[in-house]
Amino acid sequence: MQFKSAGALLKRFRAKFPDREFIMRSQGQVRFIRLSSGMQLGALGIATLLLTAWGGSMGAMAFERWSADSERAQLISREAQVATAESRVEEYRDGIEDVTSDLARRQKFIEQMVEAHIGDLPEDRSDGEAVSDSKGEAAKTVSKVSAVLPEAAGLARIEAEQLAFVERLTRYADRRSSAASQAIRKLGLNPNTFVAGSSRAEGGPLLRLATGKDGLLDPRFKRLGVSLARMDALENGLASIPQAQPAHVAYVSSSFGYRSDPFTGAAAFHAGLDFPGPLGSPIYAAAKGKVTFVGRRPGYGNCIEISHGNGLMTRYGHLSAFKVKAGQKVDTGTVIAGMGSTGRSTGSHLHFEVRVNGRPVNPRPFLEAAANVQQEAH
Repeated sequence: MQFKSAGALLKRFRAKFPDREFIMRSQGQVRFIRLSSGMQLGALGIATLLLTAWGGSMGAMAFERWSADSERAQLISREAQVATAESRVEEYRDGIEDVTSDLARRQKFIEQMVEAHIGDLPEDRSDGEAVSDSKGEAAKTVSKVSAVLPEAAGLARIEAEQLAFVERLTRYADRRSSAASQAIRKLGLNPNTFVAGSSRAEGGPLLRLATGKDGLLDPRFKRLGVSLARMDALENGLASIPQAQPAHVAYVSSSFGYRSDPFTGAAAFHAGLDFPGPLGSPIYAAAKGKVTFVGRRPGYGNCIEISHGNGLMTRYGHLSAFKVKAGQKVDTGTVIAGMGSTGRSTGSHLHFEVRVNGRPVNPRPFLEAAANVQQEAH
């Protein structure tokens, strides 16, 4: 019966796919192409296999995509659960010892990360420093909390470690501020002007550090914020002081002060330094800052001015080409122009000025001392 049914099925397929002949004409010749019933059935089988394989691969890809989407959704769900306050409260209830251990590891990680990036923090207070030392009082707090609430002893120890860490970080910031302040004074400038002039537009979300029922910020955290802000202002101010030679030349052809004018021969005041060199030689920004002027000024010819903050400005005159635009921020050593002889000039050179609140000052002390001062400050 099976042989008969198979034979009947084969006859049915042969009836559906009878032998066929195709006539093809090419270049005046006639060709006959014959496709037998067996060849057609074989082609149908191959096509069926290919279609099945393609469908399987598409199904596998769809399943993988679904799996990835499902896994991503599960991760998002888990993150949302971790972020909820309810889950954290449950962890406190279930085991305060586990929470304490977790916070201790986190505190240690923060301290290691800070010290890895900025170096060792000072352990002890030095003479003249106005930073608190809470080690003794913190130890008493830990002892009392441990006696009254043994389950909170671990949290009290973590708080003591945090306060000690905050005080060490404050000492670190104060010592860096002191080094930067001394370096600025060596250049004949007042460090307080850099701190007073450091206010800028700021904003962002409010992240409270207040603790306790009254919601007041621990004074040690407030002290740290002040110290870090002062350190940042002084070190940024020091970095904005001209510290790099604006041109790589062997000598200065004319110094700051009174001289014999090259055109009239009469005594005249020279507000900067002249650096002679080949036409087109690169001119560099003497410090980081913002380009505030690019164009021509009487006597200076092609001129660039860079503001460095806190009333400091450098001017570069007699240029042959501009490499920056007004409003552009530049770093120390950025190529800003090419040396030239435009304006009131007798030959290719750079006229370089340093001005403080619009008043010209001698650039030489800055250029000679700034490199050493920067190294001492760090």
